[in-house]
Amino acid sequence: MKIGILAVQGDFAAHAARLSELGAESVEVRTVADLEGCDGLILPGGESTTQLQFLKEEGLFEALKKFAVQGGVLFGTCAGAILLATEVNNPAQASLSLLDITVLRNAYGRQMASDVFFGSSKLTDAPLEMVFIRAPVIGRVGLGVEVLAEYAGKPVLVKQGNVMAATFHPELSQDTAVHRRFLDLVEASPKKSASVGERGLGMSGQETAVRSS
Repeated sequence: MKIGILAVQGDFAAHAARLSELGAESVEVRTVADLEGCDGLILPGGESTTQLQFLKEEGLFEALKKFAVQGGVLFGTCAGAILLATEVNNPAQASLSLLDITVLRNAYGRQMASDVFFGSSKLTDAPLEMVFIRAPVIGRVGLGVEVLAEYAGKPVLVKQGNVMAATFHPELSQDTAVHRRFLDLVEASPKKSASVGERGLGMSGQETAVRSS
């Protein structure tokens, strides 16, 4: 399993450390070529406007849309969640529109500038640790979107098909549940199955060549 991490802003190193802890290989993604061979991709926190501009300048904006259509699993945290949403407000901005939610940027403001909370989730029986840093708010959830975790009556972790988003920073907590769920999605994705199949065919081809020689 090979996971790409958009390495523009945010604590992408913490995501890489968490993935390593769970036994998954990760690579830093800054170009379209870096996506090659990735089964999943993490869009970390930072400033969504800056990241959006980078994605467009590097050709990654359309590449990520194609990646999702081909079955690649995307996971956005904080700013990454904003980039994945179909609608962004406060203020409005363009997005990848891969997850049917409406996001309000910086909605928690100073009240949740940098705090740790615990809320209910579908991932574990125990309360889920959530690290919020000037988090966005998910104001609307589409019919096909599953809410995996909530805090204070608001969705904070959601999933639709092969796209998942969190308004908090699971890479900064001690809890591995969110990243484990992401890796489960990658493991079950059509893109992962296809890449395994291709590697298998490639091996068979090598064996045939050896026998022929």
